Amino acid sequence: MTPRRTALLCLSLLAATAALPVRAASLQDEFDRLADAMEDKVIAWRRDIHQHPELGNREVRTAKLVADHLRALGYEVKTGVAVTGVVAVLRGGKPGPVVALRADMDALPVTEEVDLPFASKVRTTYAGKDTGVMHACGHDTHVAMLMGAAEALAKVRDRLPGTIKLLFQPAEEGPPPGEEGGAVLMLKEGAFEDPKPDVVFGLHIGSMLNEGQLGYRPGATMAAADVLKVTVKGRQTHGSAPWGGVDPIVVASQIVLGLQTIVSRQVNIAKEPAVVTIGGIDGGIRFNIIPDKVEMVGTIRSFDEALRDDIHARIRRTAENIAEASGATAEVVIEKPYAVTVNDPALTARMLPTLQRVAGDDNVQLRDRLMGAEDFSFFAQRAPGLFVFLGGTPRGVDPAKVAYNHSPRFSIDEKALKLGVRTLLHLTGDYLESSPGK
Repeated sequence: MTPRRTALLCLSLLAATAALPVRAASLQDEFDRLADAMEDKVIAWRRDIHQHPELGNREVRTAKLVADHLRALGYEVKTGVAVTGVVAVLRGGKPGPVVALRADMDALPVTEEVDLPFASKVRTTYAGKDTGVMHACGHDTHVAMLMGAAEALAKVRDRLPGTIKLLFQPAEEGPPPGEEGGAVLMLKEGAFEDPKPDVVFGLHIGSMLNEGQLGYRPGATMAAADVLKVTVKGRQTHGSAPWGGVDPIVVASQIVLGLQTIVSRQVNIAKEPAVVTIGGIDGGIRFNIIPDKVEMVGTIRSFDEALRDDIHARIRRTAENIAEASGATAEVVIEKPYAVTVNDPALTARMLPTLQRVAGDDNVQLRDRLMGAEDFSFFAQRAPGLFVFLGGTPRGVDPAKVAYNHSPRFSIDEKALKLGVRTLLHLTGDYLESSPGK
């Protein structure tokens, strides 16, 4: 073949190749590209929120940051839900199911001890005491990651076969005394209406896994958490003459010991684990005065509703009978702010390949049940839910040797944030694209 004919053939092949349609990047590829591009922005949001923490039902600045961002992206935004919550909707370019994504916004009354240039210097009065305010449970990262996911989803809106509902929730750690708040109040005020989610996804960063790792568990994953309050009333007398009254301090001590036998001797913990803990005792002000009353506070953790009710009944009986035997009285009040967090088994099985693809098979762990609690549980009662754990401890560091969530020394590796964004995006995209009718 002559050089001229060879050149003409090459030109023809090039023209034919140029005429072929270019394959569009998959939604998953686009999500990864966008997560890479936004990593610095997500970290900057996290640092800003970390430096300006706000307690439950007081997340005014955080909510404004979120709402302004979502409005600029074209979301339908509703603010003031459950005091300071933000609910936003993005309707995709194609019909399909509704996926809800949730992030909690509140900080804790903890004085930060981590040496960071963006460490919190905020102080407040909590329960009558001066204290610092700190994002000691990673909610600052949750907000930043969902803001990043929201931006990525908005950029591919026309390709989404369904609707996205974002839930930026206040007061996950509990509202101030005397106030309502959290997931329960969001639901009461219509957060799961118009449109109603078909599924809800959430994640929580923590020190129990290394950066790059994800944890999951089907079924009961986190415990129900109850608040226990016991008021023991005796009769005041001088410390030198205890027979002249009824000592509520001694009675309270006997009640504490009696409560320990409920889990260790009275219920079948081979079936379901449970915990009864007294975390605080307050009574008396002077060394030689026996007071009129003692107040105790504690927590109850369980995974089964029947067992939960049984433990409550045993606590009341134990406290009241021990008090009566000494001539005192015991008033028991039990509040139930957190339900069992249940990952829908079918949804978990369906989305497990997504988690394994995003993090790699070796980086996805089946976790034991946690005695910690989450009010994500109430969202998961209204729609099938999946709550995933995101590792925040630097690689190569033993998670057992670092500060746990709620510690003043709690700290996370910001490299984890990109995996969190990718996890939210891929769970959303995979669910939408694999749903019936697609």
